[in-house]
Amino acid sequence: MIKAIIFDWGDTVMRDYPELDGPMYSWDNVEWIPGTEKSLKLLSRKFICCIATNAGCSNTGAMIKALKRINADKYFKYFFSSKDLGYEKPDKRFFLNITKNINVKPKECFMIGNDYEKDIVGAKAVGMKTIFFNEKSIKGNFPVADFIIYSMDELSNIILNYEF
Repeated sequence: MIKAIIFDWGDTVMRDYPELDGPMYSWDNVEWIPGTEKSLKLLSRKFICCIATNAGCSNTGAMIKALKRINADKYFKYFFSSKDLGYEKPDKRFFLNITKNINVKPKECFMIGNDYEKDIVGAKAVGMKTIFFNEKSIKGNFPVADFIIYSMDELSNIILNYEF
């Protein structure tokens, strides 16, 4: 049974602009990935929602500051950064530390992310269900992704209709 959903942050929940300097909370403009807020409104009522990042400029506090700018923080119960966890995706310990902190087993989690190698491969290696958010329609073979979506509008339908 799925209990928790772990979201990658940059380009999964909020738009990342790598050409901009400094932490996201200090940028002039921050924004949702289209469809993510709608999915989070539905999913956060039924599941533990977490957000986890490898963002180089941001620790957990900086990520929360950015999320607050679009009122996204209210959908997440837990917040994690590689700077604070001590491990980076795709290291298995990154994902295992999250599950330990939220008191669930990896098989009780969905991981959603836009970076196949970092978000999906590592999560799958510890036993999580995975959803690869392929907004850029990257061509290739993604064998360990349980689902591939091209719009965050597809997310809640997949999870809410997942066969437990």
